[in-house]
Amino acid sequence: PHHPSGGVGNTLVRGCTNLGIGVSVGGPVAILSGSRGKRPHCIYRGYCIQGCKVGAKASPLITHVPDALAHGAEIRDRSMVSRIYYDRKTNRVTGVSYLDQEGREHFQKAKAVIVSGYAIETPRLLLNSACDGHANGLANSSDTVGRYLMAQAGNVILGRFDEPIRMYKAPPAHALTEEFYETDPKRDFARGFAIQTVGPLPIAFAKQMMAARGCWGWGMRRIMMDYNHWSAFGLLGEILPWPDNRVTLAAASDQFGLRVAHVNFDLHDNDKKLIEFGKGKVEQVMRAAGATEIVQEARYAHLVGAARMGKDPATSVVDKFGRTHDIANLFVCDGSILPTQGSANPGLTIQALAARTADYLI
Repeated sequence: PHHPSGGVGNTLVRGCTNLGIGVSVGGPVAILSGSRGKRPHCIYRGYCIQGCKVGAKASPLITHVPDALAHGAEIRDRSMVSRIYYDRKTNRVTGVSYLDQEGREHFQKAKAVIVSGYAIETPRLLLNSACDGHANGLANSSDTVGRYLMAQAGNVILGRFDEPIRMYKAPPAHALTEEFYETDPKRDFARGFAIQTVGPLPIAFAKQMMAARGCWGWGMRRIMMDYNHWSAFGLLGEILPWPDNRVTLAAASDQFGLRVAHVNFDLHDNDKKLIEFGKGKVEQVMRAAGATEIVQEARYAHLVGAARMGKDPATSVVDKFGRTHDIANLFVCDGSILPTQGSANPGLTIQALAARTADYLI
């Protein structure tokens, strides 16, 4: 069954209901509400962001890695791949070099290479692997590697209530509304946003209050005494994929002599209009829930993109299975392949794409 609603979820439901906005509780959060296999159920102790105390919260470390090890996989931790090697005669990659924790370089031969460095390190590695035949970086004949980097507008709106909320209880994102998710022709911007519960822990809450209100010293202590009376909603707004938001290689190098990533990211007019409208709507919901005081922190969430998926090799990096258009045995399998961002947490989509790529490889 779905998870019971916590205090912060109750405030979102109340605010949306009072405004006639559809809202749901208990969405997919990849946290067990009942025991399964060797994993116990959620005990609602809170503090999920710091790591689940009992293992009810899913992550590859909990769900996939033990099975992989049992079936013969080997994990070389504290290592970093420095280059992917390419054979121009066969138009295939042959393996990778990697640096261990002492900085020693090793070569690993491979039938296939799957890059899973995410939205910054994946394009960095592909660009750093430029070679004869791929002078602009591996899999980059389209000049798309590194482009269309995306984040979500991730503003946090906090409201104080007379009654205790205890927003650390229950999974942080356990209630949401997608009433404003799609493009509305009545608005002057494309796409939309979701509103979901978030549960900043005390340190994050203190940071938000310092940013939003400049609290310090005794003023901060007084605010922190009220922590249990605050509720927090997250605005998840879809920032569009723009080609000039991109990852390139900087002139500077890391401790191993590898060029580091340079990130360029700017909001366009559509993004700015969406954020302003979304901020106002979330504040309306918070007030309708009964908040007596509201503050807001401007922030972003869920970085994706920079190795986009698509049918056309001229405008994308990988196909629907994550295989690069340019090199048949080179794959990308992480959030960098998402061609658009959406207004939802991307984690489960990334897991689903990984499962599909695995099936395709098999």
